[in-house]
Amino acid sequence: MVLKAFFPTCCVSADSGLLVGRWVPEHSSAVVLAVLHFPFIPVQVKQLLAQVRQASQVGVAVLGTWCHCRQEPEESLGRFLEGLGAVFPHEPWLQLCRERGGTFWSCEVTHQQAPAAPSAPGEDQVMLIFYDQRQVLLSQLHPPTVLPDRQAGATPASTGGLAAVFDTVARSEVLFRSDRFDEGPVRLSHWQSEGVEASILAELARRASGPVCLLLASLLSLVSAVGACRVFKLWPLSFVGSKLSTCEQLRHRLEHLTLIFSMRKAENSAQLMRKVNMLASVLLDVALGLTLLSWLHGRSRIGHLADALVPVADHVAEELQHLLQWLMGAPAGLKMNRALDQVLGRFFLYHIHLWISYIHLMSPFVEHILWHVGLSACLGLTVALSLLSDIIALLTFHIYCFYVYGARWGAALGRPWAWGPADARRAGPSPQLFIGTLLFTILLFLLPTTALYYLVFTLLRLLVVAVQGLIHLLVDLINSLPLYSLGLRLCRPYRLAAGVKFRVLQHEAGRPLRLLMQINPLPYSRVMHTYRLPSCGCHPKDSWGALCRKLFFGELIYPWRQRGDKQD
Repeated sequence: MVLKAFFPTCCVSADSGLLVGRWVPEHSSAVVLAVLHFPFIPVQVKQLLAQVRQASQVGVAVLGTWCHCRQEPEESLGRFLEGLGAVFPHEPWLQLCRERGGTFWSCEVTHQQAPAAPSAPGEDQVMLIFYDQRQVLLSQLHPPTVLPDRQAGATPASTGGLAAVFDTVARSEVLFRSDRFDEGPVRLSHWQSEGVEASILAELARRASGPVCLLLASLLSLVSAVGACRVFKLWPLSFVGSKLSTCEQLRHRLEHLTLIFSMRKAENSAQLMRKVNMLASVLLDVALGLTLLSWLHGRSRIGHLADALVPVADHVAEELQHLLQWLMGAPAGLKMNRALDQVLGRFFLYHIHLWISYIHLMSPFVEHILWHVGLSACLGLTVALSLLSDIIALLTFHIYCFYVYGARWGAALGRPWAWGPADARRAGPSPQLFIGTLLFTILLFLLPTTALYYLVFTLLRLLVVAVQGLIHLLVDLINSLPLYSLGLRLCRPYRLAAGVKFRVLQHEAGRPLRLLMQINPLPYSRVMHTYRLPSCGCHPKDSWGALCRKLFFGELIYPWRQRGDKQD
């Protein structure tokens, strides 16, 4: 049988004593957590271990002895350590020794109880594995991805053993709270034996977080109560709130803040990581918004933007008028129905005239509108971007109207096909069949003119949708970016562990195999996939094939921010 002994690197130079840890019989592994030094009273040691077992729910026990030969006579020390097996009985009993010079190690396994079947004395082989106790304690082992040729419930054989090691060290944190400055009856060596890590700022923040979270949670509950008022559920307000991206983003951020400042404690590390990622996302959003706010209000940039907005709108209207005049002629040498071409062209030109009049009517208030839009950036860059998307939707409402008119006329061409030949044979000659055939003939001759207008305004609509889609994707990126997890992966890769790797330290005949366990960090792609935050739904609902089908049959194309089925 091969026995694996996990030994912390921080105890390599520790004085001789007892090995305190946990025995995992399922994997034949001994996880050493600390070295207990002389002198000690056995009763006090057993009381300490009982307290640790009760607090951590881990079967901590004395696994064996640790002998660090320096100046002590080996025979007397070895004889004394062998006698400790009767005071702290454990099966099996480890005797780990580091000889003088630190080059050679020896490890023996003794069984105090007689084995059921006779076996050779050298049958048990020991594999000594060194691990960094601090990294293992602070890291979180992620399950490996399931391979295609592996069933969903199957896991590698070594995963359970590594999980047991990580779980043992993580749950035994209460054992590491004592250091050499404590005046307790027992002296231990572990990763914090030289001094417990602490921070005055972290302790002050922890003590002040309770009242601050309580105050903010009360304010957020008040805001949620105001938002849930029946006045906002009436038809005009509810309709406007469901169509504006700004309202959706504000509701999304309110849910994040409610979860962040809730008084409910995180049940596991995944929920804690999610709350911290949400807090980092909100802080990043507000920081970017304040940066944008300071840039807009510096050097009167808002006034320059307001002065440039109306000329840009006039230029766009002029280009649309040139496009319509080109369509009203002979575009690309196509044979158009002149009467329908003139009617459609003048109809759209009138819409453009109305839009320009609307822009000039709003021009005195443009600077005030932009000032309030810039002021909304203090709530976060995502709120400002959502408001920008709504403004683009309002400024391009005439293009949306053009697109709807063209789509409806294009869809009307397919309606005469609803009366098929089979229906004609069953019904026989009828006025409905004659009228349908006549309408289809008329619409077929009008098809080139209608299709050209539909194609032009569909391309304009797709351009607006693409711009809004890019804005929504940027908002979705800020909302769902796991910034804290990415920072951990960059600065402390061992905190997010995908697995471990072993490096051979010594492999000699007659000596235990010595390995060094190193943590493999989680890849960035898996960090994004595992800790990605939920967003407000800015992804396209339709595939490319469905999008092309809608364009071909004249169905309406909506922006990428979709919250369910929309009706015309």
